[in-house]
Amino acid sequence: FKILFMLKFLIKKNFEVKCFDNLIYLQDRCLSKFKNLKNFTFVNGDIRNFNIKSILKDVKDVVILVGLVGDPITKKYPLEAEQINQLFLKKIIDDCNGENLDRLIFVSTCSNYGLIKTDVLADENYKLNPISSYAKHKVEIEKYLIAQKNKVDYSATILRFATAFGLSPRMRFDLTINHFTRAVMQDKNLKIFDPDTWRPYCHVTDFARLIESVLLSKKDKTHFQIFNAGSDENNFTKRQIIEEIVKIIPTKKISFLK
Repeated sequence: FKILFMLKFLIKKNFEVKCFDNLIYLQDRCLSKFKNLKNFTFVNGDIRNFNIKSILKDVKDVVILVGLVGDPITKKYPLEAEQINQLFLKKIIDDCNGENLDRLIFVSTCSNYGLIKTDVLADENYKLNPISSYAKHKVEIEKYLIAQKNKVDYSATILRFATAFGLSPRMRFDLTINHFTRAVMQDKNLKIFDPDTWRPYCHVTDFARLIESVLLSKKDKTHFQIFNAGSDENNFTKRQIIEEIVKIIPTKKISFLK
C-alpha cells in the first residue's frame, strides 16, 4: 500500500529507485507499469534468505518499509512476524553498514505509544507502551537502530507513521478510513467499536512527501532522530470519521459498540 504509492511518488520526482520485495500480496500486477522506466529497478526476494548486501551497490539511501503490518497478521503468523519484523530486520540494519550509504530511514508506527489518556498529546519523548505484537516489534527495532549510533557509517532516521489512508495501486481495506468507506459504498452493516477513541491519520501523499523531505534534508537535522509522522489537524475519532463519510455516501447501516 504505502510502498507502491511511495514508488510512484519518488519515480515522478526523478529519484533513481530500486525496490526489493517478495510480492507476498501479488503486487507484480501493480508494478508492471514501472518496469520499463529507466529510473526503476525491481528485485524479487525474501529478507529471510537473501543477501541484502548484493543489492546495495550504487544505492545511496535505504527506506525500510518491510514487515508483516498490523496486529491481525502478526497474531495469525507469530513465527513469521518474529522472523521478519525483528530478527531479519536487525540483519538488514547490520548489513547496511559498510556499504557507503548516506541515510537509512526506518518506518515505525504511532501504535508504539499504546493507549493514552484523553487530551494528552504524545511527542517523540512520550513513554512507549506498545500493546500489540506488531508495535512491540517496532519498538524493539527502534531501540536496536538507535543503539547503532556512532557504530555505523550511515545516518539513520525513524519515522513513527500515523494511520494511513488514501488511494494506492494496491489498496488496503483493513485501515480505518479505507475500511469504513468501502463498507458504506457496498451498503454493508458497519459495526464500529470504541467509536470515541482518537487516532492520528495521514494521507499516503504526505507520507511520501515526508520521506522525500528526509532524503533531501541536511543530515544534522535528522541524524538518529525520531519523528512522529502526522499532524494534530488529522486527529479524529472513529465517530467523527464515519460522520464525514455519510455526508457524501448516506447510510443508516451503522452501529456503535463500546
